[in-house]
Amino acid sequence: MSERDNSAIIKEYNKELVDLDNVEIAGFKGDIKNVSQTLNDIENIRNSCCDVGIIQLMDAKSIAGRKHLEHGVVHAMKAFERGENLANDLGIEVLLRTSAQRQISKAFDILGLKEGEMDIAVVMIDCPDYFIDELSKYFSRDDSVLEADESILKEIYDIPDKELSNIYITDVLIDKTTKLIVDS
Repeated sequence: MSERDNSAIIKEYNKELVDLDNVEIAGFKGDIKNVSQTLNDIENIRNSCCDVGIIQLMDAKSIAGRKHLEHGVVHAMKAFERGENLANDLGIEVLLRTSAQRQISKAFDILGLKEGEMDIAVVMIDCPDYFIDELSKYFSRDDSVLEADESILKEIYDIPDKELSNIYITDVLIDKTTKLIVDS
């Protein structure tokens, strides 16, 4: 089996592990004036809409597509189920797993929000559908920001060209996420 055939196996594996029906992934473009204020605004919306839900905003440029995010969510949820979570918050665990990092500070360096114009990936778990409308008051919806940019991702995650000759960048990053379990 070639390296590229692993995508189908990973997809099936993810479906068996966690039902992603309660997960919504969306892309946005935004201009962050103040990270703390933006996070407070989003938290206030979450509290008024779905105080039990999880909303995690991330730098979309560090994401290798929807499949990469889904894989991070699956592994974060499973880590909590197994009691092997690295963070006390599921949103932060999604950030850790998606970035393939064990240290929260490194995960935030890679996927955290930054001031200025940026592409934003949003993961919502157990949130009502209208939360997208609430986010749209702050950001412009644009799911195209979730598409992987191989040149940016190679630099962020220090992936050599040789590794990409046999496997898609999304699968490289999914593999890095999976290795967090093995290395636990």
